[in-house]
Amino acid sequence: MGEKYTTARITKDNEHFEVLVKPQKALDYRLGKVASITEVLVSETIFSDANKGTKVSEEVLRKAFGTTEQLKIAEIILKTGTLQLTTEQRRKMIEDKRKQIIDFISRQSVDPKTNLPHPPMRIENAMEQIRYPIDPFKSTEEQAKEIIKQLRPILPLKMEQAAVGVTIPAAYAARAYGTVKGFGTIKREEWRSDGSWYGILEMPAGLYAPFLEKLGDITKGNGEAKIIA
Repeated sequence: MGEKYTTARITKDNEHFEVLVKPQKALDYRLGKVASITEVLVSETIFSDANKGTKVSEEVLRKAFGTTEQLKIAEIILKTGTLQLTTEQRRKMIEDKRKQIIDFISRQSVDPKTNLPHPPMRIENAMEQIRYPIDPFKSTEEQAKEIIKQLRPILPLKMEQAAVGVTIPAAYAARAYGTVKGFGTIKREEWRSDGSWYGILEMPAGLYAPFLEKLGDITKGNGEAKIIA
C-alpha cells in the first residue's frame, strides 16, 4: 500500500471493516490533534477489504454498528480499531516512545546499591539486551514497569518514593513553589511568618538529584532540601 493513504480497520462479529485514510491526518486524529473526521478520510466508503475495493452492505453495517451512517462508523473504526501506520510513522513513534520509557525509568527508579538513578544511556544499553517490543500506542508507564521487571537480572533497579523536607527563603518562595510541585506531591506545607515556605514533598527517589539541582538554580543556592524518609 502506498504512503498517500493507509487503512484503519476493526473486526466485529467475525466481519472485517476498513476505511481509507490519510496517514498523518489519521494519526493526528487518533492522538486528538485533529477533530474533524472528514479531514482524515480518503473516502467515506466502508470496505470489508479496501485493497480489493469490496464494500460492506448496509445490512451488515446496521447489524455490527446499529447504523448505516458511514461517517459515524468511520469514527468508531478510527477511535477503537487498528490504524495501519506507515513505516516512517511507526519508526518515529517507536523511537519517541522508547525515549519516554527511558526517561520514565531514569526518573522513577534508582540503583539499590547507590540509591542514585541510572544514566539514560545505561538504561538504553540494557534495554537493547532484552529486546522488548515497544508498542507505540501502549502507555509509557505500563511498558516501563514491565521493562523494569525484565531489566532487573542485568541492571539492578528499584522504584522507590522519597519524602523530602524543603525550605525556601521568602525572596524565592512564590517563584519556586510551582517548580517544587512539579517534582512530586506536597504532603504537608506551611508559610512561615517571615515569608519563607517549608514543605514535605513526596517524589520518586530518582528525581532527588535533579530536584536539588533545580532548587539550587531557582533559589541561587539559598534553598534547602534533605531526605527525611
